[in-house]
Amino acid sequence: MKALGFVPLRKGSKGIPGKNKRKMLGRPLFCWVLTEAIFSKLDEVIVFTDDTEIIEFVENQFSWTSKVKAILRSEKSADDIASTESAILEYCEKVAYDFDIFCLLQATSPFTKVSDINAGLLKIEEGADASLSVVKTHRFIWNQKGESINYEYANRPRRQDFKGLLVENGAVYCTTKKALQISKNRISGNIVPFEMPEISYTEIDSEADWITVENLLATDLRKQKVNSKITHLVLDVDGVFTDGKVLFSENGELAKSFDMRDGMGLEILRQYQVKVMVMTSENSALVTARMKKLKIETVFLGAKDKFGLLQGYCLKNNLEISNLAYVGDDVNDMANMCRVGWSFAPANAMEEIKRIADVNLAKKSGEGAIREVAQFIQKYNTRF
Repeated sequence: MKALGFVPLRKGSKGIPGKNKRKMLGRPLFCWVLTEAIFSKLDEVIVFTDDTEIIEFVENQFSWTSKVKAILRSEKSADDIASTESAILEYCEKVAYDFDIFCLLQATSPFTKVSDINAGLLKIEEGADASLSVVKTHRFIWNQKGESINYEYANRPRRQDFKGLLVENGAVYCTTKKALQISKNRISGNIVPFEMPEISYTEIDSEADWITVENLLATDLRKQKVNSKITHLVLDVDGVFTDGKVLFSENGELAKSFDMRDGMGLEILRQYQVKVMVMTSENSALVTARMKKLKIETVFLGAKDKFGLLQGYCLKNNLEISNLAYVGDDVNDMANMCRVGWSFAPANAMEEIKRIADVNLAKKSGEGAIREVAQFIQKYNTRF
């Protein structure tokens, strides 16, 4: 059976302008669910949007997988009054319902995991016509008439004795092709809910919501950290290898300044079988030349979504994320730093990076910060 993932995105957003592509923990919001969808049991994932910038981004940054396609949706299905169902049906008719299971994924649900998507698909495989993600709430619900809905207020139950209610969190909806063709709705027929963690119920409709979700997401990622032997060191370039400055002429980039002590530190790490990798958002001939000089073979240039790229690398090479150390200095490194085994911030890194780093270094970037990391890893790995 072909299982299709569908991520609808619109340019317009009244509450938070440009919400879908605004960076949360350093990566566009929609990338959180998209990456999970790639690693799930879905066979294909469609990003359906009226934003050509998003289409270009997906084509450039997700070229490491053949699972994702970005397709332009019509203006009519993306205006302020258009329903999500109108976008769904527009795409389905475009491809003549070429799938067996349809899975709607909401970009504004960054807590959606591979396991959640697979749980929704499993319900369909077990015979349901549709499934949807829910969160169990133990809140006491009232209506506008002042009537309690889900409990007797005169006999208030203890939390541990209260079954609570299941509430849609708007993250994942799955349906069979047949049910979708008949109902023209994301769910219909025999509908089976499946639970997601309570943290996934937080909505993003205001700036305050955004801050809350970003902090919760960072905390959730850091909780998954495991202390393991460090086998790989991942480095940003500008602000890690260098002091972040670059000399330009009318012909473009002229020079960057590198610290020779950092190069010696990396040479020592190689002697201890630690593989060094570079991941930078810039496309720089100077960086390419310097990394060749340092004998660093794994170099990712133009990486705008470093988290997804690193997750894909780990999967392809059968690596545990806990075996990686990461050095970053700015917000586009934040997601990876929250998730890897150990994260390091140079002394002159941005303050938001210092707050989430496992180790704040004494040395500045371009002044021996990498050498300091190398010494830490050398000592740390002796326990393993």
